[in-house]
Amino acid sequence: MKRFLVLAIALILAAGLIAGALFFTSSPSFSLQVIPENTMDSIAGQRCVFLVAVADEGQGSGEGETVDITATAPGATVTVNPQAITPGQVAEVTVIPDKASTGETLTVNIKGERGGFTQTGISTIVVWVGEDTLEPYAADVRDRFIPWLATNYPEFGITTETEWTGTVVRPRILVVTFYLFFSEDWEMGVSWHVTIPPHDWTRIYLRHRATEVSPSYAFEISSLDAQEEPHAIDPKDAFAESVWR
Repeated sequence: MKRFLVLAIALILAAGLIAGALFFTSSPSFSLQVIPENTMDSIAGQRCVFLVAVADEGQGSGEGETVDITATAPGATVTVNPQAITPGQVAEVTVIPDKASTGETLTVNIKGERGGFTQTGISTIVVWVGEDTLEPYAADVRDRFIPWLATNYPEFGITTETEWTGTVVRPRILVVTFYLFFSEDWEMGVSWHVTIPPHDWTRIYLRHRATEVSPSYAFEISSLDAQEEPHAIDPKDAFAESVWR
């Protein structure tokens, strides 16, 4: 009888150890990074683009598997692309405030889920009165760089045929004006110094949309009036250590 009792206890202990090991190796935990984490300013009808990245926490059978990304923002239209990512990939949550949201502060909830484990990020958008009057000039500034990029950085795949979608960013900053453009592969931030020559510089940065959460390239034209050639600069010298939002 004692032998059976000892055997039963041993089996129970072994089962517990196996269950614990299985739980550890199947842990699906991960961290969720949302950029920007703080408040974003915008105007109705413009794209507010949040970047989302994930990283595995610890080791387990869930390591490297996809995390589903969803988002909500009452008072706005929300899209997520792509809707599932793995570590090393970047999702974009695009929030377009409705006109009725002008003067309001919107709450953006972004959720990542994998294997029943959930992480959530919360950001806000202050919707100011205004409209986009900058795109024509911003597009002209952008196009000053594109032929030079096509010649000197053909690996980017950016040419005069590349199609771009634009949006206002940082609408309350006046001395330096900011604008964002998105192609299929790239985010391009465009900024220009609103002043007289020879201080009328303009700068751009480039971020690969599917894989990067911060810019990897930056370029400058030191004076638009002097029609100077673009040249490469460090992203930090373009105030582009992180994306403009």
